[in-house]
Amino acid sequence: MNEIKKYLGTDKLVIGKDKTMKALSNGKVEKVILASNAPKDLVSDIDYYKKLGGFEVVTTKFSNDELGTFCKKSFSISVLAILKQ
Repeated sequence: MNEIKKYLGTDKLVIGKDKTMKALSNGKVEKVILASNAPKDLVSDIDYYKKLGGFEVVTTKFSNDELGTFCKKSFSISVLAILKQ
């Protein structure tokens, strides 16, 4: 969670499914962070991209609501991505 705090408010942190999937398809992701209750279809899509490109996937112990609150957003967050340098 310290890593999320470090990148919060920068352009290195991507929030949400659509933006994360776009970054994955462009090969720009260093790490993906999933909520503990992320949808199964999202997890399987990320697993597919993980096989294609070498990036780390971390599943937190936080639900999507808790992850949204942690990121100071008023909505649930199922997935975050940290972009490559």
